[in-house]
Amino acid sequence: MTAPRDVAESVTASCTPEAAYALVADVKSIPRWSPECVSVWITKRRPDGRPLKFVGWNRKGPFLWFTNCRVVLAKPSDEFAFEVTSFGLPVARWGYTFAPEPGGGTRITEHWRDNRRGRTIAVLSRVFTGTRVDDRAGINRAGMRATLKRLAAELRAAA
Repeated sequence: MTAPRDVAESVTASCTPEAAYALVADVKSIPRWSPECVSVWITKRRPDGRPLKFVGWNRKGPFLWFTNCRVVLAKPSDEFAFEVTSFGLPVARWGYTFAPEPGGGTRITEHWRDNRRGRTIAVLSRVFTGTRVDDRAGINRAGMRATLKRLAAELRAAA
C-alpha cells in the first residue's frame, strides 16, 4: 500500500496569529519543538534579515542527516512554508498556516507534502534516515503532533 503523500495536523494555541507566525518563521526555534530536527543553520538571509535558506540537521535513533531548505512562502500572520531537498533532489514541502479562532486563540496547522519521486531518493532516504518512504507519513504525523503540542505550550507560556 502506498503511504499518503500529504499529512496535516492542527492545534489551537492561546496567542495571536502574529505571535504564532513570528515564532515559527524564526526557523532556528524549530529544534525546540521537533522530535527529529536537532539544529538549524541559516545559510542565506533576505535583505530584511529573514531566513531564506537553511540547513536542517535531523536525528532519529542512531541516524543523523541534513537537508537543505528554502523558504518559499512567508506571509506574516497567515502562512510560512519551505521546500526541502537532499543532494539536489526534492524531498518535501513543510508549512504552517495560522487562523484566528472565533473564541480566541489561533488555529496552527502544520502540513507536509512528500515530494520524493523515484528509486534514487527512496534509497537515499532509507540509508540516511533509517526510514522507508512508505513509513515517513506516519512518522511525520506523530512528529507533527509532538511539535504542535510543544509549540502551543511555548506560545501559552509567552502569553
